[in-house]
Formats: sequence, C-alpha cells, structure tokens
Amino acid sequence: MPPMRITSCQAIVCCPGRNFVTVKIVTDKGIVGWGDATLNGRELAVVTLVNEHLAPLLIGQDPLRIEHLWQSLYLGAYWRGGPVQNTALSGIDMALWDILGKSAGLPVYQLLGGRCRDGALAYVHAGGKTEQDVAAAVKQQMAQGFKAVRVQMEASKGCAYGEKHAAAHRQGLPRVGVWEPTPYLRLVPRLVEHVRREVGDEVELLHDVHQRLTPTQAAGLARELEPYHLFFLEDPFGPEHVEGLGAIRAVSATPIAIGELFTDITTCIRPVSNRWLDYLRCDLGHVGGITAARKLASIAEPFAVKTAWHGPPDLSPIGHAANVHMDLAISNFGIQEWQPHAETRPGGKAAEVFRGGVTCRDGYLDVPDSPGLGVEFDEAAAANYPYKRDYLPTVRRADGTAHPW
Repeated sequence: MPPMRITSCQAIVCCPGRNFVTVKIVTDKGIVGWGDATLNGRELAVVTLVNEHLAPLLIGQDPLRIEHLWQSLYLGAYWRGGPVQNTALSGIDMALWDILGKSAGLPVYQLLGGRCRDGALAYVHAGGKTEQDVAAAVKQQMAQGFKAVRVQMEASKGCAYGEKHAAAHRQGLPRVGVWEPTPYLRLVPRLVEHVRREVGDEVELLHDVHQRLTPTQAAGLARELEPYHLFFLEDPFGPEHVEGLGAIRAVSATPIAIGELFTDITTCIRPVSNRWLDYLRCDLGHVGGITAARKLASIAEPFAVKTAWHGPPDLSPIGHAANVHMDLAISNFGIQEWQPHAETRPGGKAAEVFRGGVTCRDGYLDVPDSPGLGVEFDEAAAANYPYKRDYLPTVRRADGTAHPW
C-alpha cells in the first residue's frame, strides 16, 4: 500500500472573540489534521509564512514522517528559529500528530507512551484591585475545586491605562500600562502574605513576575517570598538574562518557573543542566510543537526539572489539548496553566468554531479518548469571525521608557 501523502496545507485566521491561527493539513486518505499556530499580535506573519513558504514544501510528503518533516522545516529555513518560524512549525507539528493519531485510531497521549496519570493538575488565575479582592478570588477558585491558584493584583500587573491609551486600543493599537519596580517589590510580599493568611495552607499559591525584574531584584523578591511557600515564582525576567537564575538559586529556595518566551530548545539547555529552575514553562505553540516539547521533557527529567507548559487564553482549544496530551504522558509533569478564553466555553463564539477539547474536573484536566488531539475546526463557523487587528498590551516606566509587559 502506498504511503499517505499531504495534498494541502493552509493557515486560517479567525477572531471569535480574539484572533486564533489554525493550521489545516489534508491528506489523500481523507484524514485532516488541525494545529494551533497563534502568535498574539503577529498572526498574519505566521499565516503568510505557512501559506506562502512552508505549505509548498509539504505537498506530496508523507505526514507520518513527523520527525523528518520537523527537521526539514527547521533546518531547511537556514535562518532557523525565532517566534514566527517556530510558531508556524508548531502548528504544522500539532496537525501532523493529529493526523498520526487519527490514522492509528488512538489519542495522541497513547502515541507518546500512554497515561502516566489520570488527570493533569491545573492552576488558574485570581486577581483584583486590593489584597482582599485577590483573597476572595482565590477562595472562589478553591470552591470550584482548584488546588493551585496564581495571585496577581492589578497594581502589580501594570494596568494603569489612561483614556488616551484606551482610545488607541479601541482603534486596534496596544494598550499601554505604567509600571515601576519599587512599588511592585513592596506590594507582592504583602499580597502573598495576606492571601496565605486568609486562605491557609491547603491551596498552592503562585505569582507571575512577567519578565519585568533584573536578576538582582528577582533574587531579593524570591528570598522575601520564602516564608509563604509559593508553588513557584513565574518568569522573573526574560530569556536574555537566563544565567541570572543562578543568582536566585544562590540566595533562595523559592521554586522558579521560566520559559514562556523561550522559542528554541537550545535556550533551555543551560538552565536545565545547571538546575537553575524547577519548572520549564515553554509554550508548545512557540517552541516547536509536540515534537520539541517531548524532547524538552526528556532532557529535563534527569535534572529533576518538571514541566509547566504555558496555557494562556490566546491558545486555541487545539493548543490547550496539545498541552494536556503531553501532560498526561510524561513522567516529569509538574502543573498546567489553565486559562481558557471566555469565548471557548459552551455558548461562546469560539465554541462554535472549535469542537471538543480539554475538560476540567475538580482541578484536574483531561482530554477525550477520541483519535488525534480531539478537537475539530469548523471552517464555515470560522468564516463568520474574520481577523481583527489586535496587540498584546505594552508597559512603560513612569518616565515613558519601554519595559517588558
């Protein structure tokens, strides 16, 4: 019997509440694979790369040769890596794994070695304008069965958006928040102390720095937070300062998670092999898909580093499903961020476009046993929600200097 062949590959962008980029790969056997290639604020760059440059390279290829195709697209670019190229590669990779699962009649987690656990522990977000608001939000999440909650206060997230910036956002331009390190560094320990006192020790607490600090500032914060036993402190600074993780490790036992902005496997090698982090937080949609993520999990395992894949609302249900298939199948899974977009819930616009996907029960995530990733994409419904230009927010210091969001 001749091998299956790819007959078409296309990236489709739609906006059922927010923009999602979906990769569709069709085979001559009638099997269709779906992948998530959403890159917030740069969606059309990924669409163009897939449709104009990568799709022609896939036509006629055997879709079951996933590793070969991954290497061909990654190395064949010569100008390899980067968020746009690796997001496109991630979406294609997910679609190929979806095809493999459908061809074999098995869910993807079975192809990755089968279940290591019955469900994947999730953490959700709780925020508010005051410490009291945040504590109340944590209690609400606990009442829903969640055992781990990320705590943020609006003053710590840079949400001081003026009317001028709100007007710009309404025109499809970024919102701009104002943020300063000194108030932030004083606020966060008070916030975590208050929440821990209010909710007790039965729930795990996490906090996201959002890459805003220097290594020295992050080390001081991690040390101050030790008495409150965080599950982890998330993304203290950007990948350009990754060796600064050693400074945190030298002065604090607060667990560290980093990797949301890592877009290449190679960025992870030094921090993992030096045990500078506890949780690897890469985004499957930007680091190379399932193929890259399973390699990262294997690399991290002997160094006692666990996974905590990025799970924001700008992932489509396909991306969230890819996360959980990995979570179920790898031995060194740690925790999974769970923040689905509101419109992906039953009755939402995105629920019309994406059918199936991750389920959540008592704080644990699971996926259906259907073949592939378990999510189907309705192109007719997607056509009702055309792309709308939008950007992630940005942050300025008080003097107007650009700063990481």
